[in-house]
Amino acid sequence: MTGSVPTPVAAPVPAREVVLREYGPAVSVCLDASAGRALAASGILHGAAPDPGRDGHWLLRAGSRVGAVRVPGGGPVLRIVPKTPVRRLFFLLGFSLDPERAWRDGREGTVDTGAYDDVVPALAHAVERQVDAALRRGVLQGYREVEESALVVRGRIREAEQIRRHFGRTPPVEIAYDAYTEDIAENRLLRAAAERLLRLPGVPGPVRRRLAHQRLRLAGAAPLTRGQEPPRWRPSRLNSRYRPALRLAEALLRGSSPEHRPAGAEPLALDGFLLDMNRLFEDFVTAALREALKEHGLTARLQDPHHLDTAGLVRIRPDLVVRGGDGRTPLAVADAKYKVTGESGGPPGADLYQALAYATVLGLREAHLVYAGGALPARFHEVRGTAAGPDGLGVRLYRHGLDLSREPGELLSALREIARHLAGSAPRP
Repeated sequence: MTGSVPTPVAAPVPAREVVLREYGPAVSVCLDASAGRALAASGILHGAAPDPGRDGHWLLRAGSRVGAVRVPGGGPVLRIVPKTPVRRLFFLLGFSLDPERAWRDGREGTVDTGAYDDVVPALAHAVERQVDAALRRGVLQGYREVEESALVVRGRIREAEQIRRHFGRTPPVEIAYDAYTEDIAENRLLRAAAERLLRLPGVPGPVRRRLAHQRLRLAGAAPLTRGQEPPRWRPSRLNSRYRPALRLAEALLRGSSPEHRPAGAEPLALDGFLLDMNRLFEDFVTAALREALKEHGLTARLQDPHHLDTAGLVRIRPDLVVRGGDGRTPLAVADAKYKVTGESGGPPGADLYQALAYATVLGLREAHLVYAGGALPARFHEVRGTAAGPDGLGVRLYRHGLDLSREPGELLSALREIARHLAGSAPRP
């Protein structure tokens, strides 16, 4: 009797690209074990674990980070799509980076992202356009101090180095001088941004070619090595035309190739660009409120440090503290929250406790929570057992919803209304 030959089962083919949605449902993805463990260790996802129902698959769920990364070790490109429209997302980013200059283009009030509706292509287009605008009048030059060994004297002799290295003999001569050059911090930063984008997955071909051209124009600036801190620059009249490009380049370099260090492990480098929507929403709300409060003659401090206890052991850091004209008296406090996770669509209890702590420490009769949720109705919670003011009311905790799908002008108008409420607050007697 002849036995049947079993049909070989093909091994699952690992995915080349994985698409997830911000805070969307978990997706079962074919990954090799090393790539899955790398993603789990990186912390860039809300969840990454082996799929118990499918061998060779991992369940991946995105959190607040959006963008694209390439998993090391030959892993796939992971693309995380934001809930917020990309053009609106870049409006938030542009306003957060430079609200006073408001370098948003045209009627739509957003960074120029072209026709791209994905984070990395839109970012690459935006950076390239800003770099092109910065270089339109030529590459900026400036003075930079140079220290070197030379056969001829130029500038001043570094006497200590001359004696230490050459025992006073000449030549060579240890000299220092100011060189008028293109190799300055501003150009280094723009070149680093162009080179970083050329390494990112998902940059469209036409944008990639334009970025390569911009890198060639900036060839006079020294490149940055991997892991090197971006150079520091100071705003001035001379580099004002560079400023929009520099702000965007800094944001790119902060979010690119993040290194994650799990407990007890070596740092894990991922090539890509990720925006943390929690941080972006917080930055936008606080920057917009600070600008709106200037119309009321008030100042606002961001991430203002305080202590919850008299011993100074428990630190608290509200997102925004409004102060009076003297710059010292607290008038109001606000915190920005990107995601609502409480029951019945209300704020989580932890958020309310946090807001109450802020109001108590600062001696305020109210605190404000601003959520990224247009369907969340504005209301307040009056806290029982708190010291009442002259009107007999206790501390009130206000919540406000901000619909990120609205037009930029409507978003800023809504925040101006919240700022008006903050300006009308008063401390407890």
